[in-house]
Amino acid sequence: MASTNGPSNFVPEQLFHTVLTVIDYSHDSSGANRTLFVLKTHGTLAAAKKYASHALEAVNFTVEDFEVYRIRAEEDPAKAWTHGDGVLVFARAFDGQEFLVGIDTTPNNESLPATPDGELKLPEGAKFLHYVLQITVDYNADRSGSSQSTEIEGTYVHRADAWTAAHVSLDPTEFAEFDRRGDAQFIEQWPFGEDVAVHAVSETGQNYFIAVKSPPEKKHEVKHHHHKHHALKK
Repeated sequence: MASTNGPSNFVPEQLFHTVLTVIDYSHDSSGANRTLFVLKTHGTLAAAKKYASHALEAVNFTVEDFEVYRIRAEEDPAKAWTHGDGVLVFARAFDGQEFLVGIDTTPNNESLPATPDGELKLPEGAKFLHYVLQITVDYNADRSGSSQSTEIEGTYVHRADAWTAAHVSLDPTEFAEFDRRGDAQFIEQWPFGEDVAVHAVSETGQNYFIAVKSPPEKKHEVKHHHHKHHALKK
């Protein structure tokens, strides 16, 4: 361990990401219109849980912004919590948007050090991380696009490294259709969203989007940034 880190810092094997999913039922009752935000990353699960319970306040929401606002307590019996296994905070806005806060775990692919209380020590004055996300939409399961999942594929200090990883995260030979941002046919317009690096379609019709995101700073970035991933349905 480098002595500059101090003796008490450590390099966690895994990172714990506080994740916010916003489902915009106000514009689409199917739940297909949803966006995932990674709000912050910690080096210990305890630190992530502590942050997650107040994560909406961290991006400047208040309890008054919501019609329903529930925080899951450690001691709550499972059957008393009706908002999903991995959900630590559930909130519903007055316009029908739902906010779900949970924790996702990934390997510490850049070997970032953490302090004993779980705060990450980012190098070179970096204020936040960049995340490579894989969004999978299964239009066969539901034509609306509401059957979808998002996984964090990697975590990077530098935006350029995240974009590089995003572009090579899928093997083009395994897909029936494969589009990279920067391909010649998309010079005029890239239709899949400015944070999407790759769009691919499998032989069975599943759509994959590889996106690069950084944490939102304010609630307006959360309230107005979600979009439906539309790909095949022409």
